[in-house]
Amino acid sequence: MTDISRSQAWLESLRPKTLPLAFAAIIVGTVLAWEQGHFDPWVALLALITAGLLQILSNLANDYGDAVKGSDKPDRIGPLRGMQKGVITPQQMKRALIVTVVLICLFGLALLCAAWQSVGDFIGFLALGGLSIVAAITYTVGTRPYGYIGLG
Repeated sequence: MTDISRSQAWLESLRPKTLPLAFAAIIVGTVLAWEQGHFDPWVALLALITAGLLQILSNLANDYGDAVKGSDKPDRIGPLRGMQKGVITPQQMKRALIVTVVLICLFGLALLCAAWQSVGDFIGFLALGGLSIVAAITYTVGTRPYGYIGLG
């Protein structure tokens, strides 16, 4: 175990520097909605939170999957993460993944309730949200993670 604090290890695992990637599309969509006179601050806020949580889920799942599978070795390029350093246990990371999925579901459902135009829209975006959760987790976690087969 290293001298890194637990809170610093969690902050590194959340990877806040990746959040602008998640926010970019939401900001563009919000600007377009504003331009067309359809801006809703609740929809914008809920979309930003949901997108940010999906990015965080992807980051946490990536750390978990790489650490459990042994992909992140000490000689890797880039910073060592909390699980690699032994500061965050696999069980703690699993709990963080579960909490993040629950938060995504809560904020995502609130977003759908605030923004839906029809039942078809609601069902379609609910399915996309579910697929987003699955994609974020299965990139490096599971029996056939797609992150290791050169798809991106």
